[in-house]
Amino acid sequence: MPRAPRNSSLPSTSCAESVASNPPKANTPATSLLRQRSVGFAVHEFAHGPGERNYGTVAAESLGIEPDRVFKTLLASVEGLAPPGVAVGIVPVSRQLSLKELAHAVGGKRAQMCDPAVAQRITGYVVGGISPFGQKKLLPTAIDESCHRYGTIFVSGGKRGLEIEIAPDDLIDVLNAAVAPISVAR
Repeated sequence: MPRAPRNSSLPSTSCAESVASNPPKANTPATSLLRQRSVGFAVHEFAHGPGERNYGTVAAESLGIEPDRVFKTLLASVEGLAPPGVAVGIVPVSRQLSLKELAHAVGGKRAQMCDPAVAQRITGYVVGGISPFGQKKLLPTAIDESCHRYGTIFVSGGKRGLEIEIAPDDLIDVLNAAVAPISVAR
C-alpha cells in the first residue's frame, strides 16, 4: 500500500488518490514506473516558454512553491564507476551541484558534467525534462540531504512542464539513492 507523504502540501487526498486522477497526458516512463511500483505521487503541469532554460525556477514560480522544494536532475561522468561511468545528482534548483561531493557519494573519484546530448541519450529524456525516474538504465544516484526538510519535493516528470511531487523517502527507495550534501550555494 503506498504511503502518503509526511507534512504534505497536497490536497486532502493522498498521493495515491492523486495518481488515479492524473490525466492520461501525464503518462511518461517516470509516471509509469511509479505507478508500477505503487508509489504515491502527484503530477503538476505548468506552462513554460519555448526558449526557456531555467525549467526548475519556472516550475517553482508557476506552481507557487519555494525553489528549495524543486529539485533538478543532473548527470555527470564519474571516474571510477562501471560503464557507462555516469551518475545522477538531484539537487534543489536554488543551488548548484558539487561535482566533488557527487563523486564521493557514489563511490567515484572525480566528476564532470555530462554534455547535454549525452545526458539525453543516456536517459531517454530531453534536457529540461530529465526525470530521475524511468531512465533507460538505473544509474548510481545521489540526492542532496536537504530533501528531508520537506514532506514532499518536486522533480521532473519526464517532459518539460511536468513535475512529480513525491515524498523524499519514496524517491530514495525507488532509485536506491544515496543521501549526501551534494549541493553548494550558487
